[in-house]
Amino acid sequence: MFTSSSIKLPFVAIAMGLCLLSAATAQAQDRTSVFENLVPVEGAPVAMAYIDPQADFSVFTRVMILDPYVSFRSNWQRDQNRNRSRRVSARDMERIRADVAALFRDVFTERLQANNGFEIVNEPDYDVLLLRPAIIDLDISAPDTMSPGRSTTFTSSAGAATIYLEMFDSVSGTVIGVAADRRAARNNLTSVTWSNRVTNTQEARRMFGNWADILRGFLDSHYMKKE
Repeated sequence: MFTSSSIKLPFVAIAMGLCLLSAATAQAQDRTSVFENLVPVEGAPVAMAYIDPQADFSVFTRVMILDPYVSFRSNWQRDQNRNRSRRVSARDMERIRADVAALFRDVFTERLQANNGFEIVNEPDYDVLLLRPAIIDLDISAPDTMSPGRSTTFTSSAGAATIYLEMFDSVSGTVIGVAADRRAARNNLTSVTWSNRVTNTQEARRMFGNWADILRGFLDSHYMKKE
Protein backbone atom coordinates (compact mmCIF):
# COMPACT_ATOMS: atom_id res chain seq x y z
CA MET A 1 0.00 0.00 0.00
CA PHE A 2 1.24 3.45 -0.87
CA THR A 3 1.89 6.06 1.80
CA SER A 4 3.70 9.36 1.43
CA SER A 5 6.19 8.36 4.13
CA SER A 6 6.98 4.85 2.97
CA ILE A 7 7.67 5.44 -0.75
CA LYS A 8 10.99 6.92 -1.77
CA LEU A 9 11.65 7.85 -5.39
CA PRO A 10 14.41 5.47 -6.53
CA PHE A 11 17.46 6.99 -8.19
CA VAL A 12 17.09 4.61 -11.11
CA ALA A 13 13.63 6.01 -11.85
CA ILE A 14 15.02 9.54 -11.91
CA ALA A 15 17.83 8.46 -14.20
CA MET A 16 15.29 6.80 -16.50
CA GLY A 17 13.27 9.98 -16.55
CA LEU A 18 16.26 12.07 -17.54
CA CYS A 19 17.24 9.60 -20.24
CA LEU A 20 13.70 9.55 -21.59
CA LEU A 21 13.50 13.33 -21.54
CA SER A 22 16.77 13.64 -23.42
CA ALA A 23 15.62 11.08 -25.99
CA ALA A 24 12.28 12.81 -26.48
CA THR A 25 13.79 16.24 -26.80
CA ALA A 26 16.26 15.00 -29.39
CA GLN A 27 13.45 13.17 -31.23
CA ALA A 28 15.28 9.89 -30.97
CA GLN A 29 14.14 7.10 -33.26
CA ASP A 30 13.82 4.53 -30.50
CA ARG A 31 10.81 5.58 -28.40
CA THR A 32 10.38 2.28 -26.59
CA SER A 33 9.19 2.84 -23.03
CA VAL A 34 11.12 1.47 -20.10
CA PHE A 35 7.73 0.26 -18.87
CA GLU A 36 6.32 -2.53 -20.99
CA ASN A 37 2.71 -1.44 -20.59
CA LEU A 38 3.27 2.15 -21.74
CA VAL A 39 3.19 3.71 -25.19
CA PRO A 40 4.23 7.24 -26.24
CA VAL A 41 1.61 9.99 -26.27
CA GLU A 42 1.66 11.66 -29.68
CA GLY A 43 1.45 15.44 -29.68
CA ALA A 44 1.95 15.73 -25.92
CA PRO A 45 2.53 19.31 -24.69
CA VAL A 46 5.56 18.11 -22.71
CA ALA A 47 8.93 16.80 -23.84
CA MET A 48 8.14 13.19 -23.00
CA ALA A 49 4.91 11.40 -22.11
CA TYR A 50 3.96 7.72 -21.99
CA ILE A 51 0.63 6.20 -21.01
CA ASP A 52 -0.94 2.79 -20.52
CA PRO A 53 -3.49 2.53 -23.35
CA GLN A 54 -5.50 0.04 -21.28
CA ALA A 55 -5.79 2.30 -18.24
CA ASP A 56 -9.24 3.73 -17.53
CA PHE A 57 -8.58 7.21 -16.14
CA SER A 58 -12.31 7.85 -15.85
CA VAL A 59 -12.38 5.89 -12.57
CA PHE A 60 -10.17 8.43 -10.83
CA THR A 61 -12.03 11.19 -9.05
CA ARG A 62 -9.40 11.79 -6.37
CA VAL A 63 -5.64 12.31 -6.43
CA MET A 64 -2.89 11.50 -3.96
CA ILE A 65 0.38 13.44 -4.31
CA LEU A 66 3.54 12.03 -2.74
CA ASP A 67 6.15 14.43 -1.41
CA PRO A 68 8.26 15.57 -4.37
CA TYR A 69 11.89 14.56 -4.60
CA VAL A 70 14.03 17.65 -5.28
CA SER A 71 17.62 17.70 -6.56
CA PHE A 72 19.85 20.47 -7.91
CA ARG A 73 21.76 20.77 -11.14
CA SER A 74 25.19 19.17 -10.95
CA ASN A 75 27.76 21.62 -9.48
CA TRP A 76 25.04 24.19 -8.81
CA GLN A 77 26.31 25.05 -5.31
CA ARG A 78 29.92 25.31 -6.49
CA ASP A 79 28.93 27.58 -9.39
CA GLN A 80 26.83 29.80 -7.14
CA ASN A 81 29.59 30.23 -4.57
CA ARG A 82 32.21 31.08 -7.17
CA ASN A 83 30.99 34.67 -7.54
CA ARG A 84 28.92 35.31 -4.42
CA SER A 85 29.79 37.31 -1.31
CA ARG A 86 27.18 35.33 0.69
CA ARG A 87 27.84 31.66 0.10
CA VAL A 88 25.12 29.04 -0.40
CA SER A 89 25.43 26.52 2.43
CA ALA A 90 24.20 22.96 2.73
CA ARG A 91 21.54 24.29 5.09
CA ASP A 92 20.42 26.78 2.43
CA MET A 93 20.08 23.94 -0.05
CA GLU A 94 17.98 21.87 2.33
CA ARG A 95 15.71 24.85 2.96
CA ILE A 96 15.33 25.46 -0.77
CA ARG A 97 14.50 21.77 -1.36
CA ALA A 98 11.82 21.90 1.34
CA ASP A 99 10.41 25.18 0.00
CA VAL A 100 10.29 23.89 -3.59
CA ALA A 101 8.63 20.62 -2.55
CA ALA A 102 6.01 22.45 -0.45
CA LEU A 103 5.31 24.96 -3.22
CA PHE A 104 4.93 22.16 -5.78
CA ARG A 105 2.36 20.37 -3.61
CA ASP A 106 0.48 23.60 -2.91
CA VAL A 107 0.27 24.59 -6.58
CA PHE A 108 -0.71 21.13 -7.83
CA THR A 109 -3.31 20.80 -5.06
CA GLU A 110 -4.76 24.20 -5.91
CA ARG A 111 -4.92 23.61 -9.67
CA LEU A 112 -6.22 20.04 -9.53
CA GLN A 113 -8.96 20.95 -7.04
CA ALA A 114 -10.09 24.13 -8.82
CA ASN A 115 -13.55 24.40 -10.39
CA ASN A 116 -15.00 21.21 -8.88
CA GLY A 117 -11.95 19.24 -9.88
CA PHE A 118 -10.21 16.36 -8.14
CA GLU A 119 -10.22 15.90 -4.38
CA ILE A 120 -6.71 15.62 -2.95
CA VAL A 121 -6.37 12.79 -0.43
CA ASN A 122 -3.64 11.10 1.61
CA GLU A 123 -4.64 7.43 1.32
CA PRO A 124 -4.95 5.00 -1.62
CA ASP A 125 -8.36 3.80 -2.80
CA TYR A 126 -10.03 2.38 -5.91
CA ASP A 127 -10.76 5.86 -7.29
CA VAL A 128 -7.44 7.48 -6.31
CA LEU A 129 -4.72 8.32 -8.84
CA LEU A 130 -1.29 8.40 -7.22
CA LEU A 131 1.27 10.96 -8.40
CA ARG A 132 4.96 10.48 -7.63
CA PRO A 133 6.77 13.68 -8.70
CA ALA A 134 10.42 14.66 -8.83
CA ILE A 135 11.88 18.10 -9.46
CA ILE A 136 15.33 17.39 -10.82
CA ASP A 137 18.20 19.39 -12.27
CA LEU A 138 16.92 22.43 -10.34
CA ASP A 139 18.84 25.55 -11.34
CA ILE A 140 18.02 28.75 -9.43
CA SER A 141 19.84 31.73 -10.91
CA ALA A 142 19.81 33.97 -7.83
CA PRO A 143 18.99 32.05 -4.63
CA ASP A 144 18.19 34.07 -1.51
CA THR A 145 20.37 32.76 1.33
CA MET A 146 18.40 34.83 3.87
CA SER A 147 21.64 36.29 5.18
CA PRO A 148 21.62 39.71 6.93
CA GLY A 149 21.47 42.57 4.47
CA ARG A 150 20.18 42.79 0.94
CA SER A 151 20.02 39.63 -1.14
CA THR A 152 19.04 40.59 -4.66
CA THR A 153 20.53 40.05 -8.10
CA PHE A 154 19.61 41.19 -11.59
CA THR A 155 19.07 38.18 -13.88
CA SER A 156 17.48 37.41 -17.24
CA SER A 157 15.99 34.16 -15.91
CA ALA A 158 14.88 33.07 -12.46
CA GLY A 159 16.07 29.55 -13.26
CA ALA A 160 14.91 26.25 -14.66
CA ALA A 161 13.91 22.76 -13.58
CA THR A 162 12.89 19.38 -14.94
CA ILE A 163 9.76 17.63 -13.74
CA TYR A 164 9.59 13.84 -13.78
CA LEU A 165 6.15 12.51 -12.91
CA GLU A 166 4.88 8.96 -12.53
CA MET A 167 1.17 8.14 -12.30
CA PHE A 168 0.01 4.98 -10.53
CA ASP A 169 -3.18 3.09 -9.89
CA SER A 170 -2.96 3.59 -6.13
CA VAL A 171 -4.47 0.18 -5.31
CA SER A 172 -2.61 -2.12 -7.69
CA GLY A 173 0.59 -0.07 -7.79
CA THR A 174 0.69 -0.29 -11.59
CA VAL A 175 2.43 2.54 -13.41
CA ILE A 176 -0.10 3.93 -15.89
CA GLY A 177 1.68 7.08 -17.00
CA VAL A 178 5.09 8.74 -17.07
CA ALA A 179 5.97 12.28 -18.14
CA ALA A 180 8.98 14.57 -18.10
CA ASP A 181 9.57 18.14 -19.16
CA ARG A 182 12.12 20.91 -18.64
CA ARG A 183 11.20 24.56 -18.48
CA ALA A 184 12.71 27.90 -17.58
CA ALA A 185 10.88 29.85 -14.91
CA ARG A 186 11.28 32.94 -17.03
CA ASN A 187 12.86 33.32 -20.46
CA ASN A 188 13.22 36.97 -21.32
CA LEU A 189 16.63 37.55 -22.86
CA THR A 190 15.89 41.18 -23.79
CA SER A 191 15.73 42.47 -20.21
CA VAL A 192 16.85 41.70 -16.68
CA THR A 193 14.78 41.41 -13.53
CA TRP A 194 15.56 41.95 -9.87
CA SER A 195 15.56 38.43 -8.39
CA ASN A 196 15.11 37.57 -4.74
CA ARG A 197 13.17 34.98 -2.74
CA VAL A 198 9.82 36.61 -3.51
CA THR A 199 10.34 36.84 -7.26
CA ASN A 200 11.89 33.35 -7.37
CA THR A 201 8.81 31.95 -5.64
CA GLN A 202 6.48 33.78 -8.03
CA GLU A 203 8.30 32.39 -11.07
CA ALA A 204 8.43 28.86 -9.62
CA ARG A 205 4.71 29.04 -8.88
CA ARG A 206 4.04 30.05 -12.49
CA MET A 207 6.16 27.18 -13.82
CA PHE A 208 4.55 24.60 -11.52
CA GLY A 209 1.14 26.01 -12.42
CA ASN A 210 1.80 25.42 -16.11
CA TRP A 211 2.67 21.78 -15.43
CA ALA A 212 -0.34 21.33 -13.16
CA ASP A 213 -2.65 22.79 -15.80
CA ILE A 214 -1.28 20.37 -18.40
CA LEU A 215 -1.96 17.43 -16.08
CA ARG A 216 -5.43 18.76 -15.22
CA GLY A 217 -6.25 19.14 -18.90
CA PHE A 218 -5.13 15.57 -19.58
CA LEU A 219 -7.19 14.14 -16.71
CA ASP A 220 -10.26 16.20 -17.63
CA SER A 221 -10.12 15.14 -21.27
CA HIS A 222 -9.79 11.45 -20.45
CA TYR A 223 -12.49 11.60 -17.79
CA MET A 224 -14.95 13.37 -20.10
CA LYS A 225 -14.09 11.16 -23.06
CA LYS A 226 -15.17 8.02 -21.20
CA GLU A 227 -18.23 9.41 -19.39
